[in-house]
Amino acid sequence: QVQLVESGGGLVQPGGSLRLSCASSRNWNNFNSVGWYRQAPGRPREFVASITNSGTTNYADSVKGRFTISRDNAEKKVVLQMNSLKPEDTAVYLCNGQDTFYYNHMPGTRHYWGQGTQVTVSS
Repeated sequence: QVQLVESGGGLVQPGGSLRLSCASSRNWNNFNSVGWYRQAPGRPREFVASITNSGTTNYADSVKGRFTISRDNAEKKVVLQMNSLKPEDTAVYLCNGQDTFYYNHMPGTRHYWGQGTQVTVSS
């Protein structure tokens, strides 16, 4: 059973910063990619950022230039550094890990999720 546990959420004023961490019970190298999604009340879950095993990063347009995702292999964590936060960044942030499974020789993507951490940006 793979477990992902997020930490670091909280309340911050607009323009402030927060650092989210995700710890895994599984070696990060066993995931194809790891990343973050977020979900605000009444809105669908949306992609925020990801990083592959080769270190390739990808960001949603809404967070480019403000958020940075990285892997801390020594601490076995994936970190999302969030700067210049805006009220519209308010959401529950969920850690995500993806790997590949095969069924009848056909590949599929398997997702693992943490329970989420609340980020609130408000003055």
